[in-house]
Amino acid sequence: MLSQRWDTLGRWCIYALLFIVFVGPFWGIIATAFSAAPVKPGELLAWPQEFSFSNFIFAWNDIGVWQYLLNSVIVVFFGTILQVSVSALAAYALARKKFRGVALVSLIILSTMMLPEEVIAIPLYMVINWKLPLLDASIYNSYLGMILPVVGWAFSIFVLTEFMSAIPKELEEAARIDGCNEWQIFFHVILPLVKPALGTVVTFGFIMIWDQYLLPLIVVNHDSLNTIPVILSTLRTDESITPNIFIAITLLAMLPSIIVYLGLQKHFNRGIMSGAVKG
Repeated sequence: MLSQRWDTLGRWCIYALLFIVFVGPFWGIIATAFSAAPVKPGELLAWPQEFSFSNFIFAWNDIGVWQYLLNSVIVVFFGTILQVSVSALAAYALARKKFRGVALVSLIILSTMMLPEEVIAIPLYMVINWKLPLLDASIYNSYLGMILPVVGWAFSIFVLTEFMSAIPKELEEAARIDGCNEWQIFFHVILPLVKPALGTVVTFGFIMIWDQYLLPLIVVNHDSLNTIPVILSTLRTDESITPNIFIAITLLAMLPSIIVYLGLQKHFNRGIMSGAVKG
């Protein structure tokens, strides 16, 4: 009986330690963001001192952080939709269709995951800045310049390909016998069966696009088009911005990713678990 009590006590001590390690910093960000009392750079409060919304009001009205959040929302909304759509179509072709060179195409797509963003920064800038024929215009300094480069992502294609490959061929053949065409099979048979994978892909894709820093930095030159990661980097070295205000903006930048994860948590967890079982 005594040993069981010690085991229980030890277990709760471990839980408390893990809670402090993982939740403590996030709580410190919240407490500091809602505190009107100034703090030193790098300092976090355990509890709000002089509770106030002044940091958020200043960031929203005086700095205009709403504009940068709006830019990020526009980029991540259309970027995620296009990325998931293109990835699903590419995965369907790689997983369900047999054609010459499918292994080579898969290898080329996966090899792009090995290239860091810094390696392709200069070629990407040259492509983005290249003027389109007839239009005599480029997508530099535009939302398209930040959206189109993230449409194709090897990770999303790889995850969806693995899930689609596991779907029995008999389901597809039965749909063809019932008179379904290629698009009907894709939308009504394949996609409903890979919903967990779609949840995983949307979650990772949203976070990847939302956290993009280098891409907006090299394809946008107007302050009005900057996204929230870029403006955070700029404000970090601005001496006129207090740490409280900077942390408040950081908290605002974190919220969309947290909301998306919580909203897709069920599908995300199912997708991760299904992938682990298949592996």
